[in-house]
Amino acid sequence: MKLLRPLQERDFALLWAGLTISLIGDGIYMVAIAWQALILTESPSGLALVGLAWSASVAVCALAGGVISDRVERRRVMISADLVRAVSLALIAALSLSDTLQMWQLITLVAVFAAGDAFFGPAMSGLVPELVSPELLVDSSSIEQIVRQGMRRLIGPAIGGGVVAAVGAGTAFALDSGTFLVSALAIFLIRTRSSPNAGAGTDLLADARAGIAYVRSQRWLWVTVVSEGLALLLYLGPLQVLLPYIVRHTLMGDAQDFGLILVADGAGSVLAVMLMSRFGMPRRYITALYVLWGAGTLPLIGLGLIHSLVPMMLFSAMHGALITVGIVIWATLQRSRVPAEMRGRVSSLDWTVGLAFVPVSFALTAPVAKLIGPGTTLALAGGASTLMTIVLYVLYRLWEHEPPLDDPALAPDAADAAAAS
Repeated sequence: MKLLRPLQERDFALLWAGLTISLIGDGIYMVAIAWQALILTESPSGLALVGLAWSASVAVCALAGGVISDRVERRRVMISADLVRAVSLALIAALSLSDTLQMWQLITLVAVFAAGDAFFGPAMSGLVPELVSPELLVDSSSIEQIVRQGMRRLIGPAIGGGVVAAVGAGTAFALDSGTFLVSALAIFLIRTRSSPNAGAGTDLLADARAGIAYVRSQRWLWVTVVSEGLALLLYLGPLQVLLPYIVRHTLMGDAQDFGLILVADGAGSVLAVMLMSRFGMPRRYITALYVLWGAGTLPLIGLGLIHSLVPMMLFSAMHGALITVGIVIWATLQRSRVPAEMRGRVSSLDWTVGLAFVPVSFALTAPVAKLIGPGTTLALAGGASTLMTIVLYVLYRLWEHEPPLDDPALAPDAADAAAAS
């Protein structure tokens, strides 16, 4: 029941009511986009191109999204982003249902959809701390991940697998488009109005540089952002491109089997976050974050080498549980250790750096898989990501950068100065 306390705040409850619906749509989209790309190309290259379009668009737009979300009332940014995503998905649905969809059209519209993601994410990250009291930040982060993973990875893929298998990807895209309209309406009803950053200048580039300078001044922050980016470089492309390909061509499964593997990921995520909410933030939270993210990519070895549905579901559940608890810790740290006027820019830099190398990841996945095999590529990606995470944690002595979260001197500059001394 403690976990549900943030939902007593009307505006927070409205935000997550709308997002719950749109996140179900995201889960439907994950199955539909994978199967649509495979139908059009019948090769990993099609999925790689779609992933490349999404990640490149987010990487290009995210920094602008963060600057705008620190300067403009955040509800407006989020509503606009929802409408952009709804329209792009409606166009994909119309083209797919009329059997006129071509690969270049899919790639273009996915890039437009991703631009909406790039503006929505930083704005939401900045808005959430304004909707709940500081003592509820951990619970709000836990609820966020329970809803995000439960809907996006559990319920959404289950629905998506059934819809795609029964009536095709076009109808699934249409359903997802409608979910963003519901989200936009819920955000419109929120009463809280975020105040634009009073310290923002007239120069957007100057604001962006100020955000970059702030991140560079915090070792715990910039090392983790870089670690996240390198991990995504190593494993995101192989996971998103090769997993559905392995299900379709090695496991000889269908969209419903792929949906079940994603469902297992979501189930592991939800159960792990519920367990974390029982015990709260770990005292050594940076250490815990790196342990979780380091171990969280190891199950990719099993996904790459053991091609049977039930074991793949178990490995997927392990991956979801470990990665998602790490995300809860990371989100809470950004909302508690980053000044309010910087949250949008820090979040956007997290997105920008985190996704900067993802286009490379998608671009390299298909040729590497052709050279050494899809399963081996996926397994090596998981192991390499684990090793990289451990090396960065030790190299930068990040255990020295985790003061108590209830420390009154928690200002990040003070924390880093204390660690440096």
